[in-house]
Amino acid sequence: MNLKEIVQNPQTTFVDVRSREEFADGHFPGAKNIPLSEITSRVEELKASNNPVVLYCRSGARSMNAYFLLKQLGLENVHNAGGMYDLLTLKNLN
Repeated sequence: MNLKEIVQNPQTTFVDVRSREEFADGHFPGAKNIPLSEITSRVEELKASNNPVVLYCRSGARSMNAYFLLKQLGLENVHNAGGMYDLLTLKNLN
């Protein structure tokens, strides 16, 4: 399954790793906010869902860091969509 198919999957969990303030200013529909600074402490929450997890941020840098951290902590079905614009493009919303 490629990233576009994963993004289109209704079971996918979208995680915005930006700050709470950035999230409050606007976010991907249905996304949950787990700032990068909290991502390692909430890995079990993500593992428990058993759904694909797609990370994003503003430019893709923080989501890439979160991706590597979650992979190191054993989360297998995690993907980095990059920035918000990239995610909207994958979802055909822009």
